[in-house]
Amino acid sequence: MAGGQTVATTFTEEPVRTVSALVPVAQSTDAEGGAAQADPAAAFGGAIGGDQLLPDPLSLEVRDTLDASEQVDVQSLAKAVDIGRELTRQAALIESALSHGASQANLYGDTTYVRPADGNLTSVFGSRWGTSHQGIDVAGPIGTPIYALTDGVVEEAGPATGFGLWVVLRHSDGTQSVYGHVNRMFVDVGDEVEAGEEIAEIGNRGHSTGPHLHLEIWTADGSKINPLTWMRKRGLDY
Repeated sequence: MAGGQTVATTFTEEPVRTVSALVPVAQSTDAEGGAAQADPAAAFGGAIGGDQLLPDPLSLEVRDTLDASEQVDVQSLAKAVDIGRELTRQAALIESALSHGASQANLYGDTTYVRPADGNLTSVFGSRWGTSHQGIDVAGPIGTPIYALTDGVVEEAGPATGFGLWVVLRHSDGTQSVYGHVNRMFVDVGDEVEAGEEIAEIGNRGHSTGPHLHLEIWTADGSKINPLTWMRKRGLDY
């Protein structure tokens, strides 16, 4: 048998068999240079003995402060939690705006905006047929839902010259959105509406060559501006 090895023997149930395995052990030489002695503790990397016991948890040092790198990690974690909460809040606003059926919604700043109706853009803002067309036209079948562009209060809901029937909303920044040629209205003057809420449906009333939504945007000072430019700035389009 090779030096530096001992025999480990185990026994099993009947029939009796002896299984031997060579287990390495460390050797040491006595002070007189005599024969090497086996050191079982060394065979396990010194893992036997009181010196290898875990320290007493009560004796561990407890720090009242964090070092610079740990402080950065805590701050980063707190920031990530805040970002997660904000994304959840924004997602809830978008989901609410789309819940009535609008096909597109977006957040601009802290305000939700939606596409006011589905359909084809058939006429844009500007000169048309020798006159000034002060809005855009979105063609669609009669009865197609019309949604509030954003939160607002109903200022007008009823007959209007040229439009047959219209709905006018005033928004928090003073802007007004105008929805003309509607077939039916689902709001009354003074109602508060939310972005994406159905307020009317596309019609063919008034001076109209076919069923469509005529949409205008008036600024707080009453100026009429291009609705498409205004919408695109807020992440909406046709």
